[in-house]
Amino acid sequence: MSSERKLVHTTRIPVRWGDMDAYGHLNNTIYFRYFEQARVEWVEDLGFPVRPDTETGVVIISADCTFRMPVNYPATALIKVYAGQPGRTSVMNWYELFVEGDDKLYAEGSAKLVWINVPTGKAVALPEAVMKAL
Repeated sequence: MSSERKLVHTTRIPVRWGDMDAYGHLNNTIYFRYFEQARVEWVEDLGFPVRPDTETGVVIISADCTFRMPVNYPATALIKVYAGQPGRTSVMNWYELFVEGDDKLYAEGSAKLVWINVPTGKAVALPEAVMKAL
């Protein structure tokens, strides 16, 4: 992990039976859901509820995931969220997914977050609380 990345949040998510695919491991789309859940928790921990009735909020404009090893049920996913140096309206996030009790990296990903005015959908400056946290 580069020194430009800062660990900002960690979450645990129980893997559900219904999260599996036909091959018996975590469906590829679920990794993005787990990253999303961890990202939303981080943003809300900063004091910014993720709801459609807020004045400003965060959206992602790109996302990726590298699947290193399959996750199987039963398990608890441990997702670490890292943030990079903030720009004027955006910040990069990186994710690492582990299985609780195992130090092997199962997946890693990233997303570029942009702060927006929710009613207009236009980019706005990152809030001061986000800048301070980073």
